[in-house]
Amino acid sequence: MSEQQIYIDGKFYPKSEAKISVFDHGLLYGDGVFEGIRAYNGKVFLRQEHIDRLYEGAHFIRLKIPLSKAEMAAALDESLKVNNLENGYIRLVVTRGVGDLGLDPNKCPKATVIIIAASIKLYPEEFYEKGLALITAATPAVPAEALNPRVKSLNYLNNILAKMEALEAGLVEAIMLNHMGYVAECTGDNIFIINGNRLITPPVSAGILLGCTRNKVMELARGAGMEVAEENLQRYDLYCAQECFLTGTAAELIPVVKIDGRVIGTGKAGDKTKELLRLFRKFIAEY
Repeated sequence: MSEQQIYIDGKFYPKSEAKISVFDHGLLYGDGVFEGIRAYNGKVFLRQEHIDRLYEGAHFIRLKIPLSKAEMAAALDESLKVNNLENGYIRLVVTRGVGDLGLDPNKCPKATVIIIAASIKLYPEEFYEKGLALITAATPAVPAEALNPRVKSLNYLNNILAKMEALEAGLVEAIMLNHMGYVAECTGDNIFIINGNRLITPPVSAGILLGCTRNKVMELARGAGMEVAEENLQRYDLYCAQECFLTGTAAELIPVVKIDGRVIGTGKAGDKTKELLRLFRKFIAEY
């Protein structure tokens, strides 16, 4: 098998030769934005939605991306082709670029664009059948007043600390609360509950990333006749929900059956959750 090819600033490099400067502000300060994107059947999934979110985040932090959206879309497609990937994961990263050891972004004349296309290790299929157990992390979500979570920035240390709490508990995900004590999101996924025919998820004001998978699942739920609401949720609401699930690029849509030791609903993946997963996978197959 030929070596994986990494896109850096318009050129492809073998993985062993793909390098950036130690003076890149993405490395020095986490100054940049990124997207995690799936590919199915040789196509970049929700490509435009991910590109739009990337450019909005970059605009917010005053980072000029040196490619047009059309050029970026072409670079994503080419990364799949060069690596002969039909199904996989793409990490698209835009950093502030090379500067000096100071914080001044004006010392970085050009952003660095990196695209890594690779195979992906999915959650085991048993998780989709039996569901996940979660804990609530002691690490809170970063307040939106400090850094708006709608910007998918390279500053992920807070999420990593919460992820460590989950791993130390023998689990794979943790729920993060905002500074008001309301449910925000998980370390890498959005969270939903179902009660009756109502699908409920935290609103943007709770301090969440507007997930592309989140948005698509909400659209599919409305199409299936469910009432979709964005409301502040407390842990009480999660514990007492009839069903619960997570959405994310890697996770797709995955059931939750236990939180902080409390069984959710029947303790099994709920019927409406399984139906939404079926609809989402049908959408993928027809995309």
